[in-house]
Order: sequence, then structure tokens, then C-alpha cells
Amino acid sequence: MKIGIIAPKERVDGWVRTFKKYDEKIHISSYPDIDYDKIDCICLWKHPKDVLGKFNNLKLIHSMGAGVDHIINDPSLPKGIPICRISDEKLSFSMTNYIITAVLFHHRRILKYQKDKKEKVWDQYTHPEKLPVNIGILGFGALGSDAADKLQYMGFNVLGYSLNKKVNTKVKVYHGDELDEFLSKINILVCIVPYTNKTHHLLDEKLFKKLKKGTYLINVSRGKVQNENHILKYIDNGTLSGAFLDVFETEPLPQSSGIWNHEKIQITPHNASITNEDAAVPQIIENYKRVVSGDTLLNQVNIDNEY
Repeated sequence: MKIGIIAPKERVDGWVRTFKKYDEKIHISSYPDIDYDKIDCICLWKHPKDVLGKFNNLKLIHSMGAGVDHIINDPSLPKGIPICRISDEKLSFSMTNYIITAVLFHHRRILKYQKDKKEKVWDQYTHPEKLPVNIGILGFGALGSDAADKLQYMGFNVLGYSLNKKVNTKVKVYHGDELDEFLSKINILVCIVPYTNKTHHLLDEKLFKKLKKGTYLINVSRGKVQNENHILKYIDNGTLSGAFLDVFETEPLPQSSGIWNHEKIQITPHNASITNEDAAVPQIIENYKRVVSGDTLLNQVNIDNEY
């Protein structure tokens, strides 16, 4: 097994150590010091867009996280090579905790009380529990369904939306052409969809116009799913009461962005959920073994669906 790690914006030393911990015989090289003729498995995260066409002996392409848009949208992607992504309970744990934090930040009106503290206001009358909360999870895969289950367990009213019909779920999940109905019933929107051609700028004014006035937005999907100019516009006109954003159209977020200083927008630097190397590496090794033996792969990507 000869692995090439291509993640120029990440620290990959930990990945190398983890691969060696599980199998000392694995040959590992990291970008840019890669022998393109010898590598048969590549692990990618935000790789240069011209690099994939240089490999001649690939058996497997593996994302280093749950997202695969950086691979699917690469014009140099070779045809016929299976692509897999990481699925990890720890990803769900971190993502769900982040979403719960964002929901409670809004529900418990922390922003108001921060302002009250600064202005020395003692307000016991505007109680958070008086605010009805109807949470909508837009994107009901492994991460979205875990967050929905935990939020419902906490006593919140939770609805979900998925492109495809879901069965045996603990919450009601809308699907297909029921998006408008789903949006009409919620006042907290949690977006956790994969980034595809169909979800590019999904969070824009066309969608915002279908929300109840004062809906709170939480986006933990991908930055290009949102139109930040429209988010700013619809917060300022009151359609959105605020936003809690972990992802951005350009990362790092440019200092010129109006998001930095907007009092109704909370931001984090795309760290809602980080891949755990000890969980990811065994999956990559196992998938390589399955490719060689011709067995079914774990978490293989459907190219047509783009996830």
C-alpha cells in the first residue's frame, strides 16, 4: 500500500504517525514530495486542482473528512477510480454538540443578556422559555439525524428535510417537493447539507423569503451553500433574526467581510467538527484492502449524487 497525502493547508504529521501506528509497512508520502507513478491510494483535503491527473496507478481516492465536494468538483478527477469518505461517530458527537450550542445560544437569548450586562440592565421578564422553538434540520444524513435525535430528546420540537424519503426516524422528515412546507413550520433552520451543484447558494433570498419572520439560521455545511450578501440583507430586514455560521464562501473569512462586525452573527473558523485521525485511518486502510480484494467499500461516494 503506497499512500499519498495531499492536504497542503493542513498539518499532516499526525496522519502519517497514525498510518504507521496501524501498519508500519505502509509507504507514505505527502505533497509535494510524491512519486506519482508509484502511489496507488491518495488521501485528499483541499488539494491543488491540477494534481489528480498526474497519477498513473491509482486504486482508491479517499477524502480525509466527511465532505467530498473538493474531489467531485476537480476537473482532473480520473474516471473509474472509487471515491470514499470518512464516517465517524466522533464527527457526529462534535457536530451535534456544536448545533446544540448554537440552538441554545439563540434560545436562551445569550446575545441579549450580554448586551444587558454591558448596559447594566436587569431583565427578568423577557424569559427564554416563552419563545416557541421549532427546529428544522435541512439535510438528514448521519450528522443531521443525530443532531435531530438529541435535540428532540432535550424536549425541542424538531423536523427534518431530505431529498429522499426517510423511514424509521424519530422525528418527522419532509422530502422531495415538501421543502416549502418544511420551511413554513420552523423558526430555527439548521443547514447540514453536502455541497453539490444543486446546493450551491441554497441559502439565498429565494429560500429566505419562504421562512417565518425572525427565523434563526445555523449553517454547518459548506460555505458555498450560503450567499453571504443575502444573509446580511435578510438579517437587516428582519426576516432572519440572526445567524450562527461555521463556514464561509471564502475561507479564511476576508477581513473586509461585513460578517465580522455584525452584532447578530456569531462565527467560528470551520471547526464545528474535525476528523479524528484514529477513526479515519482504519477506514482508509480497510477500504484499500477491499479495493484489492474486490469487496464492497465503506462509505463509497455516488458520483451522480455528488456525495
